[in-house]
Amino acid sequence: MTSEPSVRRGPSLRIQRILAMILLVAQGGITVTGSIVRVTGSGLGCDTWPNCHEGSLVPVAGAAPAVHQFIEFGNRLLAIVLALIALALFIVLVRAKRRREILWLSFVSGLGVIVQAVIGGISVILNLQWWAVAIHFLPSMVLVWIAALLYMRIAEPDDAAPVRRFPDYIRTLAAVAAVALAVVLFTGTMVTGSGPHSGDEGIGMEGRLELDTRMLTYVHSAAMYVYLGLTALVLFMLYRSKAPKAAINTAWVLIAMIIVQWAIGLTQYYLGVPRWTIPAHIAMSSVVVAFTAFLWAHGRRRPEADASQATATDKVASTV
Repeated sequence: MTSEPSVRRGPSLRIQRILAMILLVAQGGITVTGSIVRVTGSGLGCDTWPNCHEGSLVPVAGAAPAVHQFIEFGNRLLAIVLALIALALFIVLVRAKRRREILWLSFVSGLGVIVQAVIGGISVILNLQWWAVAIHFLPSMVLVWIAALLYMRIAEPDDAAPVRRFPDYIRTLAAVAAVALAVVLFTGTMVTGSGPHSGDEGIGMEGRLELDTRMLTYVHSAAMYVYLGLTALVLFMLYRSKAPKAAINTAWVLIAMIIVQWAIGLTQYYLGVPRWTIPAHIAMSSVVVAFTAFLWAHGRRRPEADASQATATDKVASTV
């Protein structure tokens, strides 16, 4: 009788993948709740950190509007939930004796949650200066990328060597597209930083980026078109190289998500950035980042040693 592959030891692969997906969704989800804090003007509902108010860890009646305190404090509590999810996944992976790459990705995810909480606290202490809020958002996108890679890598057996699934030049091009996405995200924070939603109604335009929002929007849009073009080129190259269907399907989904994001951004521009569009735009940012990471990760994967031993769920999961 052959020994069970290392990926099957301890907690099941299915449990690992479910927790990894929960972590990925939560990493993106907390950016959405953060955007709700911003558009409702609740950023200083808790006006200090780590306490909500001076001398109190929790909201204080009358210290700020109750709804603002509830929204901001709720977002802080979600950060604790996210940290617990990351910890639970790390424990499960350690018990399963997964390979170092996976454990490292999981550890960095958990550490990143803590760092993000500190950055968020600093942005409050600095009265939501635009650059502090931008620094708070951008690492979240890095954590979404890491969580997406973790979700992909968990499906791969630990006792197999990585195999190139399409030429390295295509993977390099996918990395260049990812850099273009980083530019899109950075310029997006500049557009937001110069716009009307400071994060707290009492601040107004104090501490905002003093550049023309329309001009920044054009720069942001140009970066997005470059990113879309590079991703389309990756898809074309995947077809030419007869890449695996899973990689091609991922590229198609990514392009569709970029177009959805473009449509939301266009709606924001022509409607004057209504509040309801911002959480949707932020949510799609996480989706686009995740699928960009998926596409890049498809370039090298560890093949299943014996596909007949995998469950139907594992077989479906391993294609994403």
